[in-house]
Amino acid sequence: MAIMLKTAAEIEKMRRSGQMLSQVHAAVRDVVKPGATTWDLEVVAAKKTAELGATPAFKGYNGFPCVLCTSVNDEVVHGIPSADRVLRDGDIVSIDCGLVVDGYYSDCAVTYAVGQLAPETRKLLTTTEASLARAIEAVKPGATLGDIGAAVQEIVEADGFSVVREFVGHGIGTRMHEDPQVPNYGQRGKGTKLREGMVLAIEPMVNVGKPDVQVLEDGWTAVTQDGSLSAHFEHTVAVTRDGALILTA
Repeated sequence: MAIMLKTAAEIEKMRRSGQMLSQVHAAVRDVVKPGATTWDLEVVAAKKTAELGATPAFKGYNGFPCVLCTSVNDEVVHGIPSADRVLRDGDIVSIDCGLVVDGYYSDCAVTYAVGQLAPETRKLLTTTEASLARAIEAVKPGATLGDIGAAVQEIVEADGFSVVREFVGHGIGTRMHEDPQVPNYGQRGKGTKLREGMVLAIEPMVNVGKPDVQVLEDGWTAVTQDGSLSAHFEHTVAVTRDGALILTA
């Protein structure tokens, strides 16, 4: 599959999609607190998505049942919202959501603190978010996918955490997943060169312990093999002449 370059008009459509998605995240963030269930978050996201006139990108995608992915503590990605999953003080919950607006996708993930976090847990969130910021700084025409991956890996490993290998970022546009794949590890100067008009979902997934993950019996929820905590941050980013344009800010 070839890499699809977007026109300025297409990027503007994706920015509209991304701005609506940031509103969904804002609505969900307000209900992340001890005692809430992950289903409570799902209900808020579904309502806000409908209010905005957008289509949820995840619901029905390869059979996924919900608007949100809600991944708690050792869950890395693709956790399924449930009325039985109650958030407790000191938990972290990664909320991944995508929208389709006017035929164009946006994708964004944030890991939220539930109440007060232990210092090591707080550091995990800070480091993961910083690694995404550093990856986005690396985005410009002529840079490589290796530059993005190395930017993430250097920060994460310097802080004693590990980068998940099994799941990677991706191109995005009129489909949720387009070429190229965007690993969160790599060597500077290696891999596909970035060109103006590329749009990428960059999404570091970082574990406190080892990088290995496994998928649970539900066929979706990926957890750390060693039971350690995991965080996930993601933005949809366009490559422009002037560098990165964050479409989901």
